[in-house]
Amino acid sequence: MTNSTATTATGLLAGKVIFITGASRGIGAAAARLFTQEGAAVVLAARSTDALDRLVTEIRAEGGVADAITVDLADSSSIRAAIARVEELHGRLDGAFNNGATIQQPGPLDTTSDADIDEQFAVNFRAHWTAMNAEATLMRQGGGGAIVNTSSIGSRRANPFLPAYGAMKRALNSITESAAVTWAPAGIRVNGITPGGTTTEMMQAWDEATPGVIAANIAATPMGRMAEPREVAEVAAWLLSDRASMVTGAIVPVDGGAGA
Repeated sequence: MTNSTATTATGLLAGKVIFITGASRGIGAAAARLFTQEGAAVVLAARSTDALDRLVTEIRAEGGVADAITVDLADSSSIRAAIARVEELHGRLDGAFNNGATIQQPGPLDTTSDADIDEQFAVNFRAHWTAMNAEATLMRQGGGGAIVNTSSIGSRRANPFLPAYGAMKRALNSITESAAVTWAPAGIRVNGITPGGTTTEMMQAWDEATPGVIAANIAATPMGRMAEPREVAEVAAWLLSDRASMVTGAIVPVDGGAGA
């Protein structure tokens, strides 16, 4: 397989329509490129219209199928409208990579503001709840599908520097597992991934706010480095593919052994 994003007839996701949130940068943008390389038609959603448009132009130039939708993950009606737009464009939905996330202001529990808690709830929990329900409704019309939610290594253990973020990501793990059990009879698989340190803009911003975070992360990772966004996207691609046909309710670490 080459590095081209051109749609192929034999890729891991050939013929599938996949919706990706948080698609303008980082893991989401890497997923957009990878999924089209693997044969999917993608619908990309984020707040940053300019970044999405550039990515869509890039994918189409390589022969891929991509469209962009502006979405505000803090607004449930915006999320539902995005899924309705997917139906208008393709008439179905085979897979969804719910990857949108926000980072809180780093700090311990007793200095975490109500605003941080509210933002984490809106974007890292309620947005996924809303998106999964809308996605599942459309997937049922086509006989099933697959959903992958991006959680975090911070959901698996104490997270004293990002307590609200870790709490909402742990809650996301719970609804991922619950949805997997609830929707399995409808042919809808639901899984989560828990990336560790990844070379994204969000991680860089955290390191700027709290110098030394990246160095500490690398030191705590047995593989001795952070993940590249594409490496995380590869795991999501497999979970969305028919190769993972018996996998549902799993929360898969993508952390270089940091959580072991």
